[in-house]
Amino acid sequence: MKKFIISLVIAMAGVGVWFTLSSTEAAPNVTFTSLEGKQFQTSDLQGKVVLVKFWATNCVTCIQQMPDTIAYYKQYKDQGYDTIAVAMAYDPEPFVKNYARDNNLPFTVTLDKDGSVAKAFDDIKFTPVAFLLDRQGNIVKRFIGNYDKAIFEKTLQDTLAKA
Repeated sequence: MKKFIISLVIAMAGVGVWFTLSSTEAAPNVTFTSLEGKQFQTSDLQGKVVLVKFWATNCVTCIQQMPDTIAYYKQYKDQGYDTIAVAMAYDPEPFVKNYARDNNLPFTVTLDKDGSVAKAFDDIKFTPVAFLLDRQGNIVKRFIGNYDKAIFEKTLQDTLAKA
């Protein structure tokens, strides 16, 4: 009986490891365009833990979350954390530029003018939606709407702790 229990525990651990390893999904390799016109791809972000956050200036929850988004960026950037704020295609470019300037957004803000970035990330239509990517460019977790700050920060810390 003891051998059976040990075998069962080992088998369950193996299934758990297999599920964890096999459930990672690579982030789509898209081209981002910053407010300054600089282009880069998802693959250029590898080596960092990155939050890709879809937002809009007319989204109340997005605006409410922005101080926390800024705080997380400032607190963890020296540990290899970055944030890419993706403004939705329906958000007028002057509004995005004014908001980024007036609020001193310290991270990269991009314009998804044709909606291709949102389409590639599960066809995002409503905001806020954020994807936390690990250093290998895999999606660790998706955060939708007004997500729990404690869960986000714990997931971020756990992801940063991994090589």
